[in-house]
Amino acid sequence: MLIDAIVRQTMVLIAQLATAGGGRAQLSHTANQVFLDLVAALKEQGLGNKVIADMFGMALRTYQTKVQRLSESRTDRGRSLWEALLGFVQEKGKERAVPRAVILQRFRHDDALVVSGVLRDLVDSGLLYRTGRGDLAQYGVAQTAFDSAGPSPEDGAQHFVWMCVHRLAPASAAQIAEQLSMDGELVQRALDALMADGRVRRSSIDTERFESDGCVLPLGSAHGWEAALFDHYQAMVMAICAKLDSGRRSAAASDLTGGSTFGFSVWPSHPYYEEGTRFLADFRAQGSALRKKIAAYNETHEAPEPGPTRVVMYAGQAVMGSEEVEEESL
Repeated sequence: MLIDAIVRQTMVLIAQLATAGGGRAQLSHTANQVFLDLVAALKEQGLGNKVIADMFGMALRTYQTKVQRLSESRTDRGRSLWEALLGFVQEKGKERAVPRAVILQRFRHDDALVVSGVLRDLVDSGLLYRTGRGDLAQYGVAQTAFDSAGPSPEDGAQHFVWMCVHRLAPASAAQIAEQLSMDGELVQRALDALMADGRVRRSSIDTERFESDGCVLPLGSAHGWEAALFDHYQAMVMAICAKLDSGRRSAAASDLTGGSTFGFSVWPSHPYYEEGTRFLADFRAQGSALRKKIAAYNETHEAPEPGPTRVVMYAGQAVMGSEEVEEESL
């Protein structure tokens, strides 16, 4: 029941993000990415392929074939076969369809049956179209009604990479790319830009890794909201997972790891209306003051080995009710 409820709420969030600002983001890759990420997370918990296949209700062979289709291409390293095939046809098929023989030759290091299966998946999902059959088949890019306008990947990458460096420091470019499922070249360009303006620096311990003293997006900033939202979500998931890992299923007032949810019912003439609706603003002010105080101390004091303790706090608030209240909170 808990897993189903969390999945439903997560799908609500994804749907909201996919249509934010009146746009319509392409979601064709999402189910595949969810499958691969869930498989990877289950393997990190020590489960084998047979057990994972059973959890998905699949025969072992079916499960292995699906993983192979979606895993890294042997021809185009660093990308899944699904992603690499789509990118190749999109690049070569701008003017005319690409023959099946050309695709098989390009991906000759991958299993031909798996390549054929991925091509079928791409056609079924509406991303590619096919003319002809068998060896005479040709593939082209299907026209979609989804909006392609919006910020370029470069615009948002810097904030995501900056946030990731701060959370994982010291972090390598490969770790950041894996954590964010981001192209390695895009990560490196973002790192170069962040180092140029001083937000990120190379670690004094390992020059192949990067670190940052902080990652702060000022209130009112028109850029970086995507990274901030991801940081909120990541912090919440991190706290929940840490609680689950502890094995404890109850809370105590002295707990250093956990969470609490509060709900208030107030109205404009209520004596505690301001206190209730300003809860988030007060938390932000207290958190900002504490962060600055700790940062100032850390500038003149070296952390003892094995290093500092990371404390991550997250608070979210929604005010729902009359039109008057909604207008005040905007």
